[in-house]
Amino acid sequence: MTTKRTIEWTLGATGLLLAGGLALAAGQYGPGASDTEIKIGNTMPYSGPASAYGAIGKSEAAYFTKINEEGGINGRKINFISRDDGYSPPKTVELIRKMVEEDQVLLTFNILGTPPNTAVHEYLNENNVPQLFVATGADKWNDPSKFPWTMGWQPSYRIEARIYGKYILKQFPGAKIAILYQNDDFGKDYLTGLREGLGAKADQMLIATKTYETTDPTVDSQIVSLQSSGADTLLVAAIPKFAAQAIRKVADVGWKPNFFLTNVSASVGSVMKPAGYDKSQGIITAGYLKDPNDPQWQATAEYQAWLEFMKKYDAGGSLADVNNVYGYSAGQTLVHVLKAASDNLTRENIMKQAASIHDLKLPMALPGIIVSTGPTDFAPFKQMQLQKFEGETWKLFGDVIAGS
Repeated sequence: MTTKRTIEWTLGATGLLLAGGLALAAGQYGPGASDTEIKIGNTMPYSGPASAYGAIGKSEAAYFTKINEEGGINGRKINFISRDDGYSPPKTVELIRKMVEEDQVLLTFNILGTPPNTAVHEYLNENNVPQLFVATGADKWNDPSKFPWTMGWQPSYRIEARIYGKYILKQFPGAKIAILYQNDDFGKDYLTGLREGLGAKADQMLIATKTYETTDPTVDSQIVSLQSSGADTLLVAAIPKFAAQAIRKVADVGWKPNFFLTNVSASVGSVMKPAGYDKSQGIITAGYLKDPNDPQWQATAEYQAWLEFMKKYDAGGSLADVNNVYGYSAGQTLVHVLKAASDNLTRENIMKQAASIHDLKLPMALPGIIVSTGPTDFAPFKQMQLQKFEGETWKLFGDVIAGS
């Protein structure tokens, strides 16, 4: 399947019959749902500065194809409409409005990026449309009292940064820290969380900060400036394109800091390999999904099932890219919710079921890490584990950490 400016997968069909040959009995439906179909809207950056994340949308489309071939959700096929917003908030607004008002989707799912989701946050909530399992860890997605139609999926950036801060405080108590972050809510959550993790020593230890815009050609000048600050520890909170640039530049200028990298740029296939395995050694991140490059998983039944899925339904996807694990796992979470909703496919019930997940163990989540939600808890993942890049893969160390 080729990627172009606008991509739309239509996985729906009509006239689906149950195995016994009887038409599905009518249920309770919101827009985009019927006896035969569940219509879902999504935007992804298939082009632009965050295009490495396009693999997520393709993996989700492939997973829903698999589900449809197996009979769908309670006999209904998923019609997954995924379009390219180029990581541009104005384009996201245009596309999401079209999906809601013209395509009449039941819900939006896994819209990628903090700026794109922010741009449609109020619109979707004002129109009572689920903005479900957004593909961003900004802290603000867990606010059910003010935004009851929006729910995150991956761990909070702020919690992740607290983990780094606490680890640095323990292992490198005299560290001089520099941080490079994207100049929006995504990056600012890392700065806030890092300060919280460092506690009373934050002002003393954090000696340099630099930001970048997604329209910048490179972050080379920012890395040079941070090196000149005298920092011996670096946190890079960047999307894949700029993360790879930062890794290369740090190595090229001969800087050897204690290097921490945001999880959203931990893909071996789209970040570490392009940056250079030799330049990536020793970098630390926090994870919650199994790295498909890690040999310890490759003999497990869970990995083999994912591998079989990739070969059959997403053959063009990279087996080295954890974004393909992400899309597969996010898709499984949504399918869990849709199955729980049964024949009550109203928007209200979708959110009720999404807020009623208890100890869901996803096959490609790290051991000990579960998905749970509640009416006042819209943060499905709350646990992570530190890992260090060695050779050509991430190596886990320490215990599973529950952030709070």
